[in-house]
Amino acid sequence: MHYDYLVVGAGLFGAVFARQAVEAGKKVLVIDKRPSIGGNVFTEEVEGIQVHKYGAHIFHTNNKEVWEYVNRFAEFNRFTNSPVANYKGELYSLPFNMYTFNKMWGVVTPEEAAAEIERQREAAGITEPANLEEQAISLVGTDIYEKLIKGYTQKQWGRPCTELPSFIIKRLPVRLTFDNNYFNAAYQGIPMGGYTKMVAGMLEGIEVRLNCDYFKNRDELDGLADKVIYTGPVDAYFDYKLGYLEYRSVRFETELLDMPNYQGNAAVNYTDAETPWTRIIEHKWFEFGKDAQGNDLPKTVISREYSSEWKPGDEPYYPVNNERNNSLYLKYKEMADAEEGVAFGGRLAEYKYYDMDAVIASALDFSRKEL
Repeated sequence: MHYDYLVVGAGLFGAVFARQAVEAGKKVLVIDKRPSIGGNVFTEEVEGIQVHKYGAHIFHTNNKEVWEYVNRFAEFNRFTNSPVANYKGELYSLPFNMYTFNKMWGVVTPEEAAAEIERQREAAGITEPANLEEQAISLVGTDIYEKLIKGYTQKQWGRPCTELPSFIIKRLPVRLTFDNNYFNAAYQGIPMGGYTKMVAGMLEGIEVRLNCDYFKNRDELDGLADKVIYTGPVDAYFDYKLGYLEYRSVRFETELLDMPNYQGNAAVNYTDAETPWTRIIEHKWFEFGKDAQGNDLPKTVISREYSSEWKPGDEPYYPVNNERNNSLYLKYKEMADAEEGVAFGGRLAEYKYYDMDAVIASALDFSRKEL
């Protein structure tokens, strides 16, 4: 069998392109080295609970086209992301809002909260933030930075906040209201039945080969199709000949617990430096603690997340977009652009931190141009 396209990777970018190509009358083969589809949005059912195997994924977008597209393949619930921060047993609202400011300072009105932030900003003497620490203090003041940002961020990135660029935290939600909706997007939710079910809908009727390592069978696989759509790490494609691009990785400790409720919320961030994990996810609350039939679930599944420096062989999660890595990526991009018969797309191939809606928008845009 000869195909028009070989799609390397059954994550969101690959699945969306494969769907669009097949609907345009093309023959497509999708391969993935994992035993599952969905890439990092893969979910698996445990005791009726959809467990986010590679970390929490909450779909949110202001892009109506993308929202309508994903709703072709899944029905979404009304889940709203409202995480909680735990600092040595003190609980605070995330995003930073009037609940946070009241707990931290005892202020009651938005005017009082704004005045306290301004007082702390002036005391710190920051005019042009040069790093993440200064950016955070200029946004929310010293108290919130010290308790709710500093420890968590340094665990997440493995570097002092003074060594991290300010842009990382510029989109931090800070509100002088009681709004607990972290993303505040027009469309938000979790696909009922899990992300794997949604991606399976995208790949319905398309040939998929799992446990298939592209690099171990590259010549044979390339010969099966007219063109390759590659969604893996761009440096791996070129055998790391210019060096490795750096990532942050994440390790998960997942437990099934014989209790109905561990922490009462889908996500709790541990913001002190001493707690080794960054957050605990309780997966059942993404679907309100109910199974597919609407029954209360008697057990729960939690995952502790540990951020770590990536090394070859680890799962790459967050690109470290500093000067060194961005410069190296541009060199790989030049090579990718010159590669005949291959197109590169998605988070790893573009060395870019993508939210799910942005990956899908990118894949749809690419599909329009390609097809």
